[in-house]
Amino acid sequence: MSFRDHFSAVASHYAAARPEYPDALFEALAEAAPRGARVWEPGCGSGQATLGLAARFAHVHATDPSAQQIARHWARQGAGNVTLAVEPGERTALADGAVGLVAVAQALHWFDLDAFFAECARVLAPGGVLAAWGYADFVAPPGLEDAVAAFRADIEPDWPPERALVDAHYAGFAWPFAALPAPTLEMSADWPLERLLGYLSSMSAVARHRERTGCGAVAAHADALAAAWGDPHTTRTIRWPLFLHLRRKSG
Repeated sequence: MSFRDHFSAVASHYAAARPEYPDALFEALAEAAPRGARVWEPGCGSGQATLGLAARFAHVHATDPSAQQIARHWARQGAGNVTLAVEPGERTALADGAVGLVAVAQALHWFDLDAFFAECARVLAPGGVLAAWGYADFVAPPGLEDAVAAFRADIEPDWPPERALVDAHYAGFAWPFAALPAPTLEMSADWPLERLLGYLSSMSAVARHRERTGCGAVAAHADALAAAWGDPHTTRTIRWPLFLHLRRKSG
C-alpha cells in the first residue's frame, strides 16, 4: 500500500516543536476505554501522544509508516509498556481483538479510511473504542494576527488536500462504530518567539513550499513576526482548539 510521506523531511523539527496534548484528553480516553486496555496508536509520529497513553494504559503499540519518525520516538530509549514498529495505519501485526483502544492523534486524514476502519474492526476487542483527534491552525496571539495571516497566505497553496479534512474536523466520515459523547478540549502552550518559529518550521506545508519555490517561508516572515511579537524572550500563549471523535465497537 502506498505511503504519502509528508513528514520525514521535517521529522527533527516535528519531534522538537510540536505542543503537548492536555491531560484532559487522556482522561477522557481512560474513561471511555475498557479498564486495563491495551492500545494501538497508528500514525504515532515521534510520540507526542504516546506519553499520555502509556501513563494510563497497560501497553501501547505505537506505529508509523515513517522510519524517520520512529527513529525519533522517545520510546526508542526504552519504555516498559511501549513497543514501536514501522507499520502503515491500514495494517498492523497485532492479532485479532488484541486491543481495547485504537488512538489516532492528528493522523487519521492520512489513512485510507476504508482499509483503516476494517483494521480497527479486526484488532479491537468487543466493546473497544476508536478515538481520533486533531487540531487545525493555532489561534494567533493578540497583535500577531496580521503577521501570522501573511505567513499562512504564503504557504496556503502548499498544504496537501488532506488538510481540508482536519479543517472540517473529520466531518462526514463513514465511521464504523457508534458515537460516544466527547468533551470540548483545547491545547495551549506558553512559548517564546523561537519556539513558535520552530513550530512553524515543522509544518509539512513549509517543506512543500521550499520544494516548490526554493524559499523558506518561516525565514521570509521571521522579521515581521518578530516585530509583532516584541521582546523575543517574552512568552505568549498559543492556543489550538482540539476536536475528538470517540466510537465504540459493539460488544
